[in-house]
Amino acid sequence: MIIDQAGALQGVRVIDFGRFIAGPYCGMLLADMGADVIRIDRRGGSEDRYIGPVAEGGEGGMFLSLNRNKRSLTLDPGRSQSAEIIRRLVAGADIVIANLPLEVMAKMGITYDSLRAIKPDIILVMISAFGPDGPYAHRVGFDTVAQAISGAMSLTGFPGPPIRSLVPFEDFGTALHAAFGAMVALYHRRETGLGQLVDASLLASGVTFMQAFLAERYVTGRQRRQQGNAGFYSAPSDCYPVKDGWIVVAVIGGAMFRRWARLVGREDLLQDPRFQDDLSRGDQYETIAGIMTNWTSPRTWAEAIAALEEARIPSGPAHGLEQTLGDPQVRARELLRYVPFPGAPKDVPLANTPVRLSTTPGAIRHRAPFSGEHTDEVLEQLGYSSEEIAGLRRLEVV
Repeated sequence: MIIDQAGALQGVRVIDFGRFIAGPYCGMLLADMGADVIRIDRRGGSEDRYIGPVAEGGEGGMFLSLNRNKRSLTLDPGRSQSAEIIRRLVAGADIVIANLPLEVMAKMGITYDSLRAIKPDIILVMISAFGPDGPYAHRVGFDTVAQAISGAMSLTGFPGPPIRSLVPFEDFGTALHAAFGAMVALYHRRETGLGQLVDASLLASGVTFMQAFLAERYVTGRQRRQQGNAGFYSAPSDCYPVKDGWIVVAVIGGAMFRRWARLVGREDLLQDPRFQDDLSRGDQYETIAGIMTNWTSPRTWAEAIAALEEARIPSGPAHGLEQTLGDPQVRARELLRYVPFPGAPKDVPLANTPVRLSTTPGAIRHRAPFSGEHTDEVLEQLGYSSEEIAGLRRLEVV
């Protein structure tokens, strides 16, 4: 088997106007697979660079992960000369990624109509909070807002106020949808020669992820309530105490429930009509939680998980961050790559490329760039002379 170390997307150029998570993660996925991704930074560094700093320069762990394998060009879009730089960038690009307010995109000249006037077969991946039309089109929003409007927060956590998920799943999910859309658009362009607009939004992702609960509410009228870590549609499906911490157990389907009942010594439940199927067992989650807790409490997590695994019941320890870093499966699969970054006291653990291809694998080829690290290099490739670049710097365009 031939392994292509350059990546399947070698030769594809992406201009990344992304910020924070959704846009940058979409660009990172393409960069990991070999695309030449040029991140457009503000002069002095964009705000997402400095969230959760881990290096002397203030760069955060999220930024270092989501912007590896990219080049950085600084640009002040408020300067008139920036329009020509953007024009040249687009003229040589295959994909443009932008998750900016519609008004800002229009001002910068990176709407789909503006871009295809420069390059007719361009693909614009536009990521927004709510989509480019409808009554919320001009609102700004982050992951938590989409979690709230989609209904996810109303069912998360224990009874009380709505609770957000710590993991910004709307952002990451939207980035995955956007990257998928970009790949479909590239395939379509290869077949037809036509570019297109790829429209992904946080709210669309949120509604997609909540579709089962939304369907149940609409069709049956059932009103679900917060119930902590317990599953809604099966049981046991919750977090349970052990002697040295907590474990998660998830049982779905009759065969698995029968194995669980035998394991905990409660085969009488198999004849009880209250536990006849997943939905009824989910409704009786408090009763099942008591049975499960009585079984787990006297055991360590290792003892409990060994017994559960022997019964082929999905389970796992509720790790703290340090335990996740040292988890043998995380290490064996190299799910984290430890990458040096100037100014960081230790190599920074970055999530490895999350999908593995046997012949054209993705890879972390180089660290995230300093702000503007490749400005001269990129401008030279766009045809600017050293004197012109110096002039742009004097005018604080780049």
